[in-house]
Amino acid sequence: MNIAAADISAWIGTYLWPLFRIGALFGAMPVIGIRMVPGRVRLALALALTLVVAPIIPPAPAVDPLSVAGAMITLQQILIGAAMGFLLSLVFGAFVYAGQLVAMQMGLGFASLMDPQHGVEVPVISQFYLVVVTLVFLALDGHLAVIEVLVESFHALPVSPTGLTVATMWQIVTIGGHLFSGALSVALPALVAMLLVNLAFGVMTRAAPQLNIFSVGFPVTLLFGFVVLLLSLPLLGPQFQGLFDSEFALIRHLFAGGP
Repeated sequence: MNIAAADISAWIGTYLWPLFRIGALFGAMPVIGIRMVPGRVRLALALALTLVVAPIIPPAPAVDPLSVAGAMITLQQILIGAAMGFLLSLVFGAFVYAGQLVAMQMGLGFASLMDPQHGVEVPVISQFYLVVVTLVFLALDGHLAVIEVLVESFHALPVSPTGLTVATMWQIVTIGGHLFSGALSVALPALVAMLLVNLAFGVMTRAAPQLNIFSVGFPVTLLFGFVVLLLSLPLLGPQFQGLFDSEFALIRHLFAGGP
């Protein structure tokens, strides 16, 4: 049996280049791409998904993977997967930033924990929000929706030396503003409530200057902050779903050819 070099290149390209896109997505997306998930697990998931996806996507071009064109195809697949994971991580980053805003108003800015997603220390409120939105993401089958959009991206942006344009990449960078607007919408009820508490303590200090505002204000502010968090907890699900739907629609528009 004679096997030509072009056949070997075609076989390699059929699985290798989809693996680069899938692996880049799994390395950058939330939940799967966090540091607590071992690299071997992410690699095994990427390999398993590649074996399932490769037969149902458009065939890859018969290009030598070690050539310049092959290197460009590899770079494009990594960029597409990493960009999709970056856009998904913005939703989780909005809740982390909202937790930082609330923690600073409550006086818990000094209480920090290690964030497994980014490998940095964040306030405990941010960690609490991150755990909640992760559970909501899994409950809404967000991981399955990500895989669905990933498969659709191979039809809208097939494996080729051209993929993401400069305009698309610049649009992805400017989407970072969603992080701040989303974080503000999540933290706004708690911020307004804590502002009213601080105003009340300011009035009390003017009315009774002998009152030790630091010894009285901190525990009251902390207790009131926990009450506000408890009351605003039912709103996290709809807020997360709204942010996730808007970000998901944008990913479909950029990578899956959606409206």
